[in-house]
Amino acid sequence: MGFFLEALFGGLMAGMLYSLIALGFVLIYKASGVFNFAQGAMVLFAALAMARFSTWIPEWTGIESKTLANVIAFVLAMAVMVVVAWLIEKLALGRLVNQEGITLLMATLGIAYVLDGVGQTIFGSDIYSIDVGMPKEPMFLMEGVFPGGVLINQEDLVASLVAAALVIVLSLFFQKTPTGRALRAVADDHQAAQSIGIPLGRIWVIVWSVAGFAALVAGIIWGSKLGVQFSLSLVALKALPVVILGGLTSVPGAIIGGLVIGVGEKLSEIYLGPFFGGGIEIWFAYVLALMFLLVRPQGMFGEKIIDRV
Repeated sequence: MGFFLEALFGGLMAGMLYSLIALGFVLIYKASGVFNFAQGAMVLFAALAMARFSTWIPEWTGIESKTLANVIAFVLAMAVMVVVAWLIEKLALGRLVNQEGITLLMATLGIAYVLDGVGQTIFGSDIYSIDVGMPKEPMFLMEGVFPGGVLINQEDLVASLVAAALVIVLSLFFQKTPTGRALRAVADDHQAAQSIGIPLGRIWVIVWSVAGFAALVAGIIWGSKLGVQFSLSLVALKALPVVILGGLTSVPGAIIGGLVIGVGEKLSEIYLGPFFGGGIEIWFAYVLALMFLLVRPQGMFGEKIIDRV
């Protein structure tokens, strides 16, 4: 039982991190109605900015406090992501208003390659580390209940709590604020939103900035765990099954989908791996997503699209 709980907790914590990346996909889709292929590149770009600024700030200013240097680096990295959002709106999306969804999709694919190239040109292509003081030592829980207790990685625990807090805040932002309602209106119909006075360009800058913030937090967490390197952008691929399960239009769906994927891949690797030769954790999420596409394409919490003629 202790081993099962250990795997369960590990899956839940990994699932929250998947949800954090999936949140960026959901945010962009809810505001523009297009799947954002650039989210993985945004995670890499934000992580590179954070890693390099946290190194450059002490060199530029002589600040010795690592905490203060990290805070300044975070603010600068977030400012960079806002500038990126503004440039994306001015140079790409603002010129494609009311175009077909496939046009916007291809635009985000191009943005992904631009961010990958520009990020490595400005910040470098080496493997960098991010140290924001997250505890890395494991801890044991319920030692009096199970022999040896349940092993929990403190870094994963802190990261999952941060991810959960951000998901809750963004859920409230979408549901309770006028800007959140405007974002949903823009996603439903660009022309109708413009006709009632919603500034489409400003809304897109806001939502890409918020998605950039989510990418920055995800980049810091994953960069702290894995190091900041080009392969970090591939972590976003694990978020694809999450949004397929949860639904592209549902913030709560990103949470539930992430938890299902995280727990499912951990338990399947442990209990089904011996029968299939291992490696299930790599492909489990994609097979589950494929099954959902065949049965319920809109996901568990997504809105069913009904075409009227």
